[in-house]
Order: sequence, then C-alpha cells, then structure tokens
Amino acid sequence: MKHWIKRTLFGFAGAAMVAGSIAGCGGQRHGWGGDSAEFRSKMVERVGSKLELDTAQKQKLTVLAEKLQAQREALRGAGGSGDPRSQFKALFAGNKLDQAGATRLIDEKTTAVRNGSPEIIAAAADFYDSLNAAQQQKVRDFMDRGGRRWSHRG
Repeated sequence: MKHWIKRTLFGFAGAAMVAGSIAGCGGQRHGWGGDSAEFRSKMVERVGSKLELDTAQKQKLTVLAEKLQAQREALRGAGGSGDPRSQFKALFAGNKLDQAGATRLIDEKTTAVRNGSPEIIAAAADFYDSLNAAQQQKVRDFMDRGGRRWSHRG
C-alpha cells in the first residue's frame, strides 16, 4: 500500500476515534436541534467536568472540536451535495453502478480527509498532551469501553 494511503487511513482512523470519543462523551444527541456552536460548548463543558480540565485545556478541547466540525463539514460538502446519503444513492440510480462517480466520490472524500487530518491530529495531540497523567488515563479508560458513557467512578 502506498505510504500516503496508509497515512491517510491512519489519520482518518485516529480522527474518527477522537471524534467518536468526544461526541460520545457529549451524551445522547438524539433530536439535537441546536446549532453546532451551542452543542460544542455543551460538549466542552461536559468533557471538561468529567476530566476536570482547567481553562487552557478547555480552550484546547474547543479548538479540537472546531477542527472536527470543520472536517465533518468538509466531508459533507465534498462532492457538491451536502447530503452523503443522496450522493451514495445517486451511484445506484441507473441500471449499472456509476463506477466513475463512485471513484470521484471516494477521491473527493479522501482528499477532504487528507487535507483536514493534519490539523485534527495536531489539535488532538495538543489537547491530549496538555492533560496530566490521571486525565490521560480517564481518556484511555473511556476509549477502552468503546466510547460508552464516562464512568462515575473516581
């Protein structure tokens, strides 16, 4: 496998883990009707409370959340339509799979991930590296549970 493909896949996997972890610790979002800035603010407060973050750490988490949101918007926006489901369904609209369209869609999404991943990785590293050992362990424990709710234990 080419080196840049491996880096992209690892970057995407890392970003997905971080995004999933952060989104998961935000609690249930079913039916969220508010704007993303409000959600981000509540998520930062919730994570900040669980990890006992100081002001500087909360700021780093906010930057990470903003980068993740920008990446999500770039992925949704890649390919013209803002609806990934309709983009995917359009590939099957005819009597044959639109292979050229599928390739184009994958290329666009991959480019969006490749372009946004360095900023996300840097923001994630900046946030994680700012945590003390106990806070880092809480994050690892959370991820070991598959991103399920934060424990109420110590």
